[in-house]
Amino acid sequence: MNDPKIEAKYESILLRVLWMIVYVLVWQVAQFILGAVVLVQLIYRLIYGAPSAGLMNFGDSLSQFLAQIGRFGSFHSDQKPWPFADWPTSRAPEGEAPHAVPPAAHPVRDEEPKL
Repeated sequence: MNDPKIEAKYESILLRVLWMIVYVLVWQVAQFILGAVVLVQLIYRLIYGAPSAGLMNFGDSLSQFLAQIGRFGSFHSDQKPWPFADWPTSRAPEGEAPHAVPPAAHPVRDEEPKL
């Protein structure tokens, strides 16, 4: 006779294994994207003298996402990463200040139309 608690635990671990396989595939794609972000950020830094704020924020949140996958896969957390949880928010930069682009000056317009 099968114990329902043992069957539920077995089904639970099988479901977790399936999710871990899915997240391993997601990890491979995200790792490639993070590598591309690093390369583009390096080129941006060489051209403009400072890193891009947008790439800094995206790279930080993507690396946190990869950390969440690692925590889930190593059984450190039962919380499944995105899309089952919120996408990680980026933190304040700890390194160089990002490249600041000054706002474009708006042209002065006459109040009266010219004839």
